[in-house]
Amino acid sequence: MRFIEKKFFDIKPSSTLSINELSKKIQTQGKKVFKFGLGQSPFPVPSILVKELQKHAHSKDYLDVSGLYELRDSIAKYHTSKNKFGYNADDVLVGPGSKELLFQCQMVFDGITLLPAPSWVSYAPQANFLGKKILWIQTTAKENWHITANLLEDICKKDKENKLLILNSPNNPSGTSSRHLEELAFIAKKYELIIISDEIYAELDFTGNYQSIAHFYPEGTIVSGGLSKWCGAGGWRLGTMIFPQNLSLIRKAMRSVASETFTSVSAPIQYAAVKAYKINHNEFLKKCRLILKFVSSFLHEELCSVGIKALKPTGGFYILCDFSNVIKKTDNIFSDKELSNFLLQKLGVASLPGSDFGLAKEKMILRLAFVDFDGGKALKYLRHRNKLEISDYKELFPMVYEGSLKIKNWVLEKNI
Repeated sequence: MRFIEKKFFDIKPSSTLSINELSKKIQTQGKKVFKFGLGQSPFPVPSILVKELQKHAHSKDYLDVSGLYELRDSIAKYHTSKNKFGYNADDVLVGPGSKELLFQCQMVFDGITLLPAPSWVSYAPQANFLGKKILWIQTTAKENWHITANLLEDICKKDKENKLLILNSPNNPSGTSSRHLEELAFIAKKYELIIISDEIYAELDFTGNYQSIAHFYPEGTIVSGGLSKWCGAGGWRLGTMIFPQNLSLIRKAMRSVASETFTSVSAPIQYAAVKAYKINHNEFLKKCRLILKFVSSFLHEELCSVGIKALKPTGGFYILCDFSNVIKKTDNIFSDKELSNFLLQKLGVASLPGSDFGLAKEKMILRLAFVDFDGGKALKYLRHRNKLEISDYKELFPMVYEGSLKIKNWVLEKNI
C-alpha cells in the first residue's frame, strides 16, 4: 500500500464497465442476464466505415498529435454546419475516445469542476483523480434532470474561482435534453464560465434537431464528441474536441499532454473516421433514432404502468427510473445499490444505481440502458418499412421486452 497514493486506496473501476463484466460472469454460469447496465450502442458500424478501415489497415505511421489533418478538417466543417460557428482544422483535437480528452481537459484547467447531479459516472472520478474541487448542482425530474439558469447563477455568486461546467445533452443517465440552453449560456457569459458540452449523444436526439449550447455561447464552449454512440464504434476509441479560437491555450496545453501520453490515435481508425464526418449518414441515423424512440416509449409505458416513475427519453438510450413508490419496508431494500443488486441477483436484470451519477442513494433511482438487442437485425427489418408496430417488439427486442416484464411482474406480485 505504501507505493500507492492515498487518493487511490479505495478507487473502484468504472461502474458501467464493472456491471458489464459482472453480467458476463453471471452469464458464464448459465444464468440469463438482461443487460440494462452498460450503454453500448446496439447498432453496427456503417459498412462504408468498415471498408475504409480495411482499406487503411496497412497504415502504420504515427500521425499528428492533434489528429490527421483531413479528419480534423472534416470535423471542423461538420461542427461549423451544426453549430453555425466558424471552426477550422486547427481548432480540433482527436484523442483515443472522448473519455480521455475529457480527463485531459480537466487536467489542464485551473479551477473548479461544476457537475449537474445526475451526471455521467466518469466526470467526478476523473476530477477526484486530479485533486479538483467538485461542486454538484442538484437537479430534479421537474426540470428534466437538467440544471437551470437560477441554480447555476447561485453557484457562481458564491464562489469566484475559475469554473468548468460539464453539460451532457441528451443526457446520460436520464435520456432527456436540456430546455434551458439559451438561459444557461447567458449566465455562463456573465460569469465567464468555460463549458464542456459533451455531445456524444447529439446525433441520437430523437427529433434529429439537436441544438448545442455552443450555438448560444460559442466563445466559451468546448464541444466533445466521437464515434462510440451514434456510429456504434465504441471499441474504435476515437473521440474529438473542438475549441473556439479564444480557448486555444487549453487546446495547446492538452496537445502537449497528449504528446507525452497517447501520442496519437491509431492511424487506420483516423483514416476510416474521415468518412464518418465527411459523408451524409442521415438515413442510417433516422432509422437508429426511430428504433431507439420506439424501444424507449414501450419501456417507459411498461414501467410507469406499475407505479415506477420515469421521464420519457428524448434521445440516447437511457431511462432514469424512480422505484421509491414501489419499494416497501418489508422488501428490506434501503439504498439504490441494494435495489440494483437485488434486481440482478433475483431477476437477472442489470442496472446502475443513481448514486453512481451523483444522486442520493436513498432516492431509489436506477438507470436502465435499453440496448440489449440486435441493432443490425432491427435496421434490416426497416429496409422496406418506415415505422415499427407494437407487434414487432417481442420479436425484434426480446431481451428488453422480457427484462421489463421481469421488473413489472416483480412489482405486481409484491402488491398481491
